[in-house]
Amino acid sequence: MFPGNDFHLASYFAAFLISFTCILYTFLQRRTDKPQNRLYITMLIIVTFNAISGMATVVAEPFLATSSIARLVTNLGDFTYFLFHSALCPAFFLYVSCVCGAAEKYGNKETLLYGFVFYVTEIMVLFNPLFHWVYYYDDNYAFTRNWGENGIYLAAVLYFMFAMARLLFSWKAVNTKRRFALLYFFIIVVAGVLLQFIDMNIKGELFAEALSLMGVMLAVEAEDDLVDVDTGFYNRKALRMDANSYIVNKTKFEIICIKVTNADVIQKLTGSANVNILAQVLSDYLKTIVPRYYIYQTNPETFVLTLMENNLEGGKQVATRISERFDKPWDCGMADVMLNAVVMDVKVPEELTNTVDLFYMADSVVPDGHSKKVLTGEDLDYILRRGEIENAIARGLDEDGFEVYYQPTYHLDGLKLHGAEALIRLNDSIMGRLFPDEFIPVAEQAGMIDAIDEFVLMQVCDFLESGIPKQYGMDCINVNLSVIQCLQPGFVDRICKIVDGYDIEKSWINFEITESVAASDYEILSGVVKDLKSRGFRFAMDDYGTGYSNMQSIFAIDFDVVKIDKSILWGAEETELGRIILGNSVRMIDQMHRQILVEGVETKEQVEMLRELCVDYLQGYYFSKPIPKNEFIEYIQAKAG
Repeated sequence: MFPGNDFHLASYFAAFLISFTCILYTFLQRRTDKPQNRLYITMLIIVTFNAISGMATVVAEPFLATSSIARLVTNLGDFTYFLFHSALCPAFFLYVSCVCGAAEKYGNKETLLYGFVFYVTEIMVLFNPLFHWVYYYDDNYAFTRNWGENGIYLAAVLYFMFAMARLLFSWKAVNTKRRFALLYFFIIVVAGVLLQFIDMNIKGELFAEALSLMGVMLAVEAEDDLVDVDTGFYNRKALRMDANSYIVNKTKFEIICIKVTNADVIQKLTGSANVNILAQVLSDYLKTIVPRYYIYQTNPETFVLTLMENNLEGGKQVATRISERFDKPWDCGMADVMLNAVVMDVKVPEELTNTVDLFYMADSVVPDGHSKKVLTGEDLDYILRRGEIENAIARGLDEDGFEVYYQPTYHLDGLKLHGAEALIRLNDSIMGRLFPDEFIPVAEQAGMIDAIDEFVLMQVCDFLESGIPKQYGMDCINVNLSVIQCLQPGFVDRICKIVDGYDIEKSWINFEITESVAASDYEILSGVVKDLKSRGFRFAMDDYGTGYSNMQSIFAIDFDVVKIDKSILWGAEETELGRIILGNSVRMIDQMHRQILVEGVETKEQVEMLRELCVDYLQGYYFSKPIPKNEFIEYIQAKAG
């Protein structure tokens, strides 16, 4: 059926060509330092050497009867084939364990236990020339199987079962592409092995293994979407994948999070716009702490290191050592520069149990009040509180725990009622009252901000439809928008659908966007604002002057009102410089033909100072703090009376 030796030679050569190409490509891509990479290369080397052994025995076979050299080549070829090939399935099991994130749990006892069967098969092969346990040659020098070969196949089946059990146990720790690749390896290899076991004339085992390893290279070993080319550090996607695999497998490890707080000084010094310049400055040092594959860059200023359970130096000691290094200058090429950093150390899963909290720690600003450079234990309670807040948000949505408060705004001219700002509050049955500056960022990260924003909008629409605001001379109600929601597809239509369900004019709603977010993407936000304004809504820029001032955002987005933050007003009372900043801000915004609302008005003196500057509207505790709707109605009724 088969053309004999030619078919066998072609099969071995194809296996050699595929596996050798994969080795070459792996080294060219420099994917060689991780234990996972080294195990993959080990499997490729096994298949490559086995293919060479197979080709040698095929070439020597016709000359066995007449040539002692041919017999020697055959002996060496078969011996090395079994010696190396017996290690392939154990290596595959370890490889799967690495991919699943479970290998870090293996200590010396586990390694010896899992390796016991492999050691037995290797001993059988090593002593085969003396005892012929695995195979022997008959009088005609024909290859003959013995009981030991069946034992080697059973050992291979056992390790494959171990590997599949590990994959199934860690199913949630592995993404779909990697699951498919590992299952593909399993199916193709099993098919090739079974065919060759059933019929020795079908030399398909090595070819199946080489083909499967090529699939693994493309689906698992390829890391172009996980690694930054310039620095070699892994990115957010890689951190999420690796941390999740460790957590699913209950592997203990520690997270060291390094937040550089003055990273912009390097770009100012070098004049470079390269966002990776900080990583390049820190690269060599961080690689002295942990291997490259345990270093992640989650954003240009934040780096995360993972310390595994077998690390001899504890996380707190490592964090302290890193913090002390930041007391010394860093060489950024053109000059030395001092960098400031906060270093955090947290244990997983004892102190942090999921990747959501991990990224909250990596992305959030360190809360005020922390003067320490190294944060551990109770210093990081705000991360644990974040999880509690997320649960409170979910309860609030399920149990009607949210409530809209209103803070009035006034015309400067005559101090007549102008409108109100709708402000969300959360009254949780467990945590008590929570304020927006704490739960809104968590809601945005957890994907619950849409429900909150829509709740506020519907409450405002319901209030406007009652006719009370119009009855007491109000012009509009300000509604805060999360720009995360604003940038989602279909946002404009969704907003209009909500408002169209009420009998109100859209001009009664004045959407507010914070300046810090508005400046992040002028083009998209400008289009959204333009679309909503064309349908009748109005827009205000909130928190002007909070540190993100960018006139481009005011020009690019057609705001009707600019709200000057209370910090500018309060600063104007304290220093001459503060008064200059307030005055210049008012004049500049006025020249751009935007109306001006000043927040944080608390005293009569502030009102008189703003009267001199001729702003349009005022808001603050001088008039009223934010109050629930029913109290707000009583308030405006009393003012009208």
